Amino acid sequence: MTLTARKTIAADAPALADLFNHTVRTGGTTAHEEEWDVATFQAYYMDDPTLVHTALNGDTPVGFQAVSDKGDGVLSIGSFTDQRNPVRGAGSVMFAATRAAAKEAGFKVIDAKIRADNVPGLAYYSKMGFEDFKVDKGVPLADGTPMDRITKRLIL
Repeated sequence: MTLTARKTIAADAPALADLFNHTVRTGGTTAHEEEWDVATFQAYYMDDPTLVHTALNGDTPVGFQAVSDKGDGVLSIGSFTDQRNPVRGAGSVMFAATRAAAKEAGFKVIDAKIRADNVPGLAYYSKMGFEDFKVDKGVPLADGTPMDRITKRLIL
């Protein structure tokens, strides 16, 4: 199969919501703690963000990446890939599309806020060139457990 990335389309919503919900159920790699129906997922990750890209293995969505405008040329990014059937390179392909589109749109910075226990997420963003920027100490999870949030930053 060929691994590609393109702008996310409405037809991707059910597959991406399923991928998102599986990640939430698994826990530990997202700040989200509740599953969403397709409409809620679409409103949050497809209708609101500035840019959204989907990674495809052939015609099958295997990940998505959304960036939202925080103002002053700064974007905030969220990335999800299929945890049931991981596809090597999906994150890199998505980020190449996101980075190019962000630069073309005139943005200067991308921030990624990651839970401290999300070791794969921290490694991914470092691999993509992000550097540690700041730490929010002890942000409580839904159950009250304190969890640091690490913001990594990429200057475009």
